[in-house]
Formats: sequence, structure tokens, C-alpha cells
Amino acid sequence: MADRKSNRGTLEKVLRHIRRYRLLLLLSLLLGAVSVAFTLLVPVLIGEAIDAMGTGAGWLELVLAYLFWIALLSVATALATWLMNTVNNRISYHVVRDLRNRAFARIGKLPLRYLDSHPHGDIVSRVIADADQFAEGLLLGFSQFFTGALTIIGTLIFMLVLHPGVTLIVVLLTPLSLFVARFVASRTYHMFREQSDARAAQTALIDEMIGAGKLVQAFGVEEETLAAFDETNKVLEKKSLRAVFFSSLTNPSTRFINSVVYAGVALVGAFTVVSGGMTVGSLSSFLSYANQYTKPFNEISGVITELQNALACAGRLFELIEEEPESDDTALPALPPARGAVALDGVHFAYTPDRPLIRDFCLSVKPGQRVAIVGPTGCGKTTLINLLERFYDVDRGVITVDGTDIRAVTRHSLRENYGMVLQETWLRHATIRENIAMGLPDATDAEIEQAARASHAHGFISRLPQGYDTVIGEEGGSLSQGQKQLLCIARVMLRLPPMLILDEATSSIDTRTEMKIQEAFARLMQGRTSFIVAHRLSTIREADVILVMRDGNVIEQGTHEELLAAHGFYHTLYHSQFEA
Repeated sequence: MADRKSNRGTLEKVLRHIRRYRLLLLLSLLLGAVSVAFTLLVPVLIGEAIDAMGTGAGWLELVLAYLFWIALLSVATALATWLMNTVNNRISYHVVRDLRNRAFARIGKLPLRYLDSHPHGDIVSRVIADADQFAEGLLLGFSQFFTGALTIIGTLIFMLVLHPGVTLIVVLLTPLSLFVARFVASRTYHMFREQSDARAAQTALIDEMIGAGKLVQAFGVEEETLAAFDETNKVLEKKSLRAVFFSSLTNPSTRFINSVVYAGVALVGAFTVVSGGMTVGSLSSFLSYANQYTKPFNEISGVITELQNALACAGRLFELIEEEPESDDTALPALPPARGAVALDGVHFAYTPDRPLIRDFCLSVKPGQRVAIVGPTGCGKTTLINLLERFYDVDRGVITVDGTDIRAVTRHSLRENYGMVLQETWLRHATIRENIAMGLPDATDAEIEQAARASHAHGFISRLPQGYDTVIGEEGGSLSQGQKQLLCIARVMLRLPPMLILDEATSSIDTRTEMKIQEAFARLMQGRTSFIVAHRLSTIREADVILVMRDGNVIEQGTHEELLAAHGFYHTLYHSQFEA
């Protein structure tokens, strides 16, 4: 029952999307009607031609005339069908294009909490594979469903005109096909849904393994990875075979019933001809109509099966489109260029309600201060950064910039005031120049080169084949991790925001280059509020304030010298890095 309601709801959403293309839909119906009308006229002409053969002299000319009109109608039918399929293609792929655009736009508005909790491969599968499956099912529905329905109505009218009695046999037996199709289709929707879920799980695994290809080989877990893939493959095989097996029962079942109908019509029709109630030509036309009448039932039953798959895929796509986005903040004012006074008052936060991470956190940072955040893994350092940039919202408490609650201004204006360099780099498929200028697209070549020199990236960029115009692949292509991090640092050097966030910003850079980068950062941080997350405590000695975090709380606070003199947790952390 739940599957049926979900199916119906998805179909209603699809129809709402098709509604905007109603003119094309009307044209498709018109062309379908023309195609069906011409197709149905051909058996009449064939029957007339057969009956004309026994009319005596001049029958040949009469038959040739009928053959001419049959050929003309066949060509017109082919042309109308081709135009109808072209229009149906346009409708199907426009609808899928719209849904893909909506899905991709929604991904950009989804909260980070959703993206962190869902496999990226599953999201990709919804936008790509599920959309393709939906397009195929929708196209099949347009191409066969409407023409099939028109063919059934048209042939029924023609058969009633030819012989109502024989038509009654066809009308009474053929609905069995629809009963069989409905019975099978009602049980295949959830099977195709399971198939789509299994395909998404496999896509997620492939995406994960490609992204971590070096680690897989470095740790020698190729066999384990292959075993995991085999397992997902078996699940997909099982779900697919089950769905296809049950759905494939429809066509042969309906064909068997239709063959029985055809045989019954031929038998009764033959007796009718013998008794003089029908001519041989009329029987030929009637048999043709009986075949055309039953054929759409086969096609429609196949369409219904394909639509179950299409609707299952569309349902997953709509789930993504209808996922709750971040709260709309376009009506809020923009945060002006910040002075850099940041305060956290009574902040509580948890990724999941049953596992609180940050509790009653308070912090006051003056403009231009350098705040270092240290502590063991999992203590909440990166979480604090996520809260500052409002990638996540606090559960309780308030974070302010220059006295303004960050929830009272637009996220875009807040993040414009921050420059961020993370341990995890992100580069897109573009030139070096475009990657550096991502935060400032209208920057001049001189400004880009100056930022690259400041980040000590100019040297390796100059050695690339096309220099700043070298196109790098996804995630930086063949660049080393250190080179990718230098490009990310160059972005910040170019942007020069009023506040900085450096989360292990030099973790992948050699010691000699790191010393130079630290000098550049020191110049950059002058007069700018800076938050520095570092595991190597030697890099944050010059910070104005060092926050020592543990289990989501600040347990110590002060300068490097003050914390060492206190012989507390920071003292232990600092000396543990040099004892060995």
C-alpha cells in the first residue's frame, strides 16, 4: 500500500513537470492520432482490394489504385510517427533536463550536514543514472502509451462497423491482458526501487575507491576492495534479476491471451464468412484489426513495467530535489567588511543529538588577534571552524562578528569576510590561473602572479608546460599534495580577507617551504583576526592567544610562554612532540 501511494505521488509530480510542455504534448497527441488513423485505414483498403479481385473485368486497375493509396498512407504514417517520436524525445529530455537542473541547484543549497551524512556516489547516482533510467521510461511511455490507447479505441470502432458480434469476443477476452499486466506491475515497483538503491550503493563504492586509489594500493587492500565490490555486484544482480524476472512475465502472459483472442476471432470469422455474414476481405480487415487491437495491450503492459522502473528512479530523484535546503537568508542584510571582533557565547553543538561535542563554549577575540586552537584529535577544533563560517548552525548560544549575530546576516557576506585554507585541498578542472582566482574572478594576471609568489607557488607553476595556463585535472591531477596546498594558499593571498582560518594549512609542505610560508602568513595576519588550527605546536608559538581544547571545551587559554609555565595539558602536548 505504501509503495502504491509513493508511486501515485511520484506520478503526480512527473505530470506537473510535463504540464509546462503541454503545447508539445498536444502536438504529440495530434501526430499520434494522425499516425493511428492512417494505420487503421490501411486494413480497410486491403480488404477492399481483396474483395475487388472477384469483381470481374477491370479488377486489376482497381487493385492497383488501392495499392497506391495503401503506399501513400504508409509513407504518411511513417512520417507522422517520426515527427511524433521527435516531439516525444524533446518532451522527455526537457523534463529530465529540468529535474537535473533542479537537483543540481538543490545540491548547492543543501546543508553540509546532509552532504556529510550521505555517500557522494549515491547523490551522483540519483542525478545521473536515475535520471537516465527515468528518461528512458518516460520516452517509452510517450511513444507507446498514447498511440496504444488511440489504436485500441480506433480499432474497436472499425471492428464494430465490420461486425458487432465478432467484436464482442475481442472485447470480452482482451481485458484479461490488462488484468495480468496490472497484477505484475503492482508488485514490481518496490523491486525496481531496491534495484536503484543497490545501483546507488555500487556507484558510491566505485566513487570512493577511485578517490582513494592511492591508499588502496598503498595499504594493499585490493583484494578486500574487490570483495566489497563483488558483494555489491551480487546484491545488484539479485535485485535486478528479481525485478526483471517478474516484470518480464507481463509480455509473454499478455501475448498468450492475445493469441487466444486472435484464434477465436479467426475461427468465428471463418464460420461467419461461410454463412455469408461477412466477405473474405472484411474478415482479412477484421483479423488485422484484431491483431492491432491486441498489440497495444502488449505494448502498454511493457510500458507499465518500464514506468515502474522509471517512477522508482524518479522517486529517488524527487527525494533529493525535495530535501530540506538551508534556510533562505536572501532577505537578511549583508555583513559589511568586518573589523574582526569575534565572540562565542554559551555555544552548544552536536552532530547527533545523543553525542554532544561542544558544550557552553565561550570565547572573545579582539580585532587583529591571532588565535591558535590546539588539542587532541576529535576535541572539536575543526567543528569550531565549521561553526565560525556557519557551515553548521549552533544548537544553542550565539556567535557574533563585530557584535552582529552571524545568523542575522547572509551566509555569503559572512564567508566573504573569511579566507580559509584547509588541510584537505580542493581544485577544479581548470587552469592554474582560474583555480587561484576562484575567490576573485576579476583579478589581473599581475595580481595572480603576485599572490603565487607570496605563497611560494610561482616556482613550480613556472616549470609547468603552459605555466599559469596549464589545465589541471579533477582534484589537482598530477600535482603533489604540497603543490595543491600552495595553490589554495595563493587563493587567500589574492583575496586578502579581513579574517583568516588556517586549518593545518601547511601540513603537506616541506619544512623549508613551510618556514617561508609562515613568514608570508605572519605578514598576511598583521591586522587580521586569524584562527589557526595546528597539530605541530612549533608553528603557533607567536599566536596572541592559544586555546587548548579537550572534549569540546577550552581547558586552558593563554600565550605560549604562559601555558608552558602553567605545566598543564598544553605543556604535556608540547613536550610530547620533542621528547622522542
